[in-house]
Amino acid sequence: MANTYTQLHVQFVFAVKHREAQIQPEWKEKLHKYITGIFQENRHKMLQINSMPDHIHIFAGIRPHQSISSLIQNVKTESSKWVKYQNFNKYPFAWQEGYGAFSYGKSQVPDVIRYIQNQEIHHQKKSFLEEYRKLLVAFDIDWEEQYIFKELE
Repeated sequence: MANTYTQLHVQFVFAVKHREAQIQPEWKEKLHKYITGIFQENRHKMLQINSMPDHIHIFAGIRPHQSISSLIQNVKTESSKWVKYQNFNKYPFAWQEGYGAFSYGKSQVPDVIRYIQNQEIHHQKKSFLEEYRKLLVAFDIDWEEQYIFKELE
């Protein structure tokens, strides 16, 4: 897009279906690389990615040629197919419906990268749902409890 200049830094957060702990340490780095490839194929810039067994954080520089919903739909669909094809799990793998998308200014980029890198440390003190609700409140997003990611069953 000629004469279009943007600087869009977005953190995406979404969960494994039913918040099941399916992302295993043995293959999570391969999943991160695969998802990074999807972002790159769509001409976006991956800044940081990390996951816990039941959810993932992705921080990227987004170009305006593709809608966020289209990008995340593509990431979820293709990565789910890839995990199934790789036979990483004995149970079917899928992402839960919905996602969070939170935008940041350039000065915040290093802090968000560190935050995502240190997910394991954060979750020793705070659950995923506590973390997610905190993001929703911090970004002043109207939300309803019935539509939040499901509690672990």
